[in-house]
Amino acid sequence: MKAYELLYIIDPSATEEVRAAVTARIDNAIIGQGGSIDNVDDWGKRKLAYEIDGLNEGNYILVNFQADPTHVQELDRVLRITDAVKRHMIVVRVNAEQE
Repeated sequence: MKAYELLYIIDPSATEEVRAAVTARIDNAIIGQGGSIDNVDDWGKRKLAYEIDGLNEGNYILVNFQADPTHVQELDRVLRITDAVKRHMIVVRVNAEQE
């Protein structure tokens, strides 16, 4: 398994229940494919560098996880079809210990 880092931005007008549901859906997409989550860091509401869909702010969440490279495509698909997620980025953590 490889170590990855996922940063995604949720619509700031989303309720706490919607944010929890989105986080649970993403966690299930990672764990359901045999991956493991190392750390979840909620950065809170921050100003965006540029306007996205008429929004100037977003809730940032950083997830460090380990997964099989073939399963990252499924996670990307889940993120793309989740309406509350405005942007996301998945990158390989090169400095993390890999199994």
